[in-house]
Amino acid sequence: MELRARLPRRDGRLVADVPDERAIMPFIMRGRTESTVYFEQAVDCTAAEEWVRRWNAAGGPRLSVFLLVLHAVARMLHARPRMNRFIARRRLYDRDGVYLSFGAKRAMTDDAPLEMLKRRFEPDESLAAMVCGLTDAVAGARSGNGSDVDKELKLFLALPTPVLDVAVSLFHWLDARGALPSGLTRSDPMYSSAVVSNLGSLKTDAAYHHLYEHGNCPLFLVVGRIRPTPVAEDDGAVRVRDVLPLRWTFDERIEDGLYAARSADWLRCVLEDPFHHFGAPEDAVRQESGHASG
Repeated sequence: MELRARLPRRDGRLVADVPDERAIMPFIMRGRTESTVYFEQAVDCTAAEEWVRRWNAAGGPRLSVFLLVLHAVARMLHARPRMNRFIARRRLYDRDGVYLSFGAKRAMTDDAPLEMLKRRFEPDESLAAMVCGLTDAVAGARSGNGSDVDKELKLFLALPTPVLDVAVSLFHWLDARGALPSGLTRSDPMYSSAVVSNLGSLKTDAAYHHLYEHGNCPLFLVVGRIRPTPVAEDDGAVRVRDVLPLRWTFDERIEDGLYAARSADWLRCVLEDPFHHFGAPEDAVRQESGHASG
């Protein structure tokens, strides 16, 4: 009996009843690199900027457009669960929760290291709780104490080069068979639902990012900087709007293009009309304050 059959994965559940045309895809396209699809969205973030401004003015935990994007991505993955899948050993799995990874520079300098953070997002988590949790995580990463990933990397890099090469190969061999201890992947940002990169905070335009063969993350979202952009509206008039570019990299083996496109459009609708989806920011802050005091 194969080790894969005896040891189910700790981070996901095998998907049953996969359509034949999807089941064969990981055998034809064996890696994430050759399975990559790129697509771009231009999001009118005028309403999102206003929502964030009013949330902060009402005294909510300090919010930014990027944090609102993270919250919306997590909600999308809960609402559209077939986007929260991954391929392992040429089989399709449902992930055991929504995990997002993102980077935080210790300082805005060329030489400052980039800390990668990974966090679980619960379906009922409030926006305020998410902001407070992420703020604490970023502060911890910037403190210089080193994350769990940093400590694991230092242990691996202390090995002689030939031994390190064998260790990494063994790591991937065990992972493919579901035999890798969860402690080695719990904080690894490449074992996540999506990696979300905020190039806008660096005043940089969005880029298309590659997927990694390491890990099992099938989605990479790059958030660019907001730019005033002429937009043709439904009445035929051209108006200047604040546009946020989102650039996706997607492993097409996890789901078909229609479902993926509708999921991305779901996210766009939330970001373009947060007042409809989240209510008035002042009401949201008051509700959070009531829960905290209760």
